[in-house]
Amino acid sequence: MTEAILLVGGKGTRLRPLTVNTPKPMVPAAGVPFLTHQLARAHAAGVDHIVLATSYLAEVFEPYFGDGSSLGLSIEYVTEDEPLGTGGAIRNVASRLHSGPDEPVLIFNGDILTGLDIRALVDTHRSSGADVSLHLTRVDDPRAFGLVPTDPTGRVTAFLEKPQTPEEIVTDQINAGAYVFRRSVIDEIPAGRPVSVERETFPGLLARGAHLQGMVDSTYWLDLGTPQAFVRGSADLVLGRAPSPAVPGRCGDRLVLPTAQVAPDAKLTGGTVVGHGAVVGAGARIVGSAILADAVVEPGAVITDSLVGAGARIGARTVLSGAVVGDGARVGPDNELREGVRVWCDALLPAASLRFSSDQ
Repeated sequence: MTEAILLVGGKGTRLRPLTVNTPKPMVPAAGVPFLTHQLARAHAAGVDHIVLATSYLAEVFEPYFGDGSSLGLSIEYVTEDEPLGTGGAIRNVASRLHSGPDEPVLIFNGDILTGLDIRALVDTHRSSGADVSLHLTRVDDPRAFGLVPTDPTGRVTAFLEKPQTPEEIVTDQINAGAYVFRRSVIDEIPAGRPVSVERETFPGLLARGAHLQGMVDSTYWLDLGTPQAFVRGSADLVLGRAPSPAVPGRCGDRLVLPTAQVAPDAKLTGGTVVGHGAVVGAGARIVGSAILADAVVEPGAVITDSLVGAGARIGARTVLSGAVVGDGARVGPDNELREGVRVWCDALLPAASLRFSSDQ
């Protein structure tokens, strides 16, 4: 196992305002861009060559990661001129792969935080002789996902997109967003047009009798597609619930990065991370939240399960719960922002102007 494709081209629309200035994989989680965790876990599993399939804000990836040598990797970058979907993005980078026709190529979605045993997935692929192997996980409510039923040997029997009725829910196994492809299968994906692996490639392979193997791995798994999920994922990385060799410090209740300033009587718990250059004032209480670089939390503020963007400022005694404050925003003192509230980048909320909750 030597190479992988990471799909990092999405616009991250559901994550706005976090992704207004930053592509989703580069939003910090536990103190480093989320993509760093995926790259580090791939390297730990034996991958040494990775192609990043980029699109939205593609120009930010290479200046940060360079050739990948700092992570023990060789990284190449391929940018889509127009969005090509998951399958189209995979096909678009095929020319950069080194694998032979029958060798395995790992493929990861760039917004999934997982404890997947990557080596076990590759071993399953090899031992089963599959054309494509899929990481499957089990969820309590599968209606928002694509179901992937398998036979007793783990061979995939169908792909069922987002079932709604009880009769349609024939399994709790879902596509978890990590695959191993036989290299020759990648070369068969149509080039130069949008292709969805979930809706076109996988069902098409199944229809013609190809061998698709599922491996259920129900360790930690989280789709970071919403701000609330992203905040939870960052906290879980800090707490050590989600495994990553890239967390910049020891796992525990809090992670305070170098150059951050935290008042001695401020209380940080629940996997809170405070980024480089950020300031947390006296008496502030922060639980399970991410305070990004150069943000300021003024004295007495109470922040729970929230994200404060880079360079933002939270006024004294302001309460945030399940909220997201975009980069550079200013929330004045004595405000109260609760579940689902999003403050856009560079917005200004005057003192004591908001005291409400929202389901937006």
